[in-house]
Amino acid sequence: MPQAHNAQRNEEINYMEITIVKDSISKKELVDIAEQQFGDLVKAVVDIEQEIMAIGGELHSDEEVALMEQEGAKREHTWGINLYPEKTGDDWIEFDSVINLKPSFDNRSRGVENSETRKKIQNIIQKLVVS
Repeated sequence: MPQAHNAQRNEEINYMEITIVKDSISKKELVDIAEQQFGDLVKAVVDIEQEIMAIGGELHSDEEVALMEQEGAKREHTWGINLYPEKTGDDWIEFDSVINLKPSFDNRSRGVENSETRKKIQNIIQKLVVS
């Protein structure tokens, strides 16, 4: 008789190395990363000045630090998002991260309040993520 699984078991999340995407990454690669980490999402930080993003971190803040240390990114240009690679349309990008709380840059929420900034992020993701 098969053993029942404990519904409250602790599942280990595999954290990958943070990767900086400058050219492109496929949606299939994002699906694989999501499955290895959080199941259906990939945390990402986009630098809207350099049009690059960091992925693979446990926290958006880890990815932001990687962009700053490795690529010279500035805080006012980095925005945390969640990518849901198996979704389509506007549903696959979620603008939600603690690193987006930037009162000194007129962003007072976890979202991205400025529509131009959201559009820049969407355009960068469209450029970097290929089908």
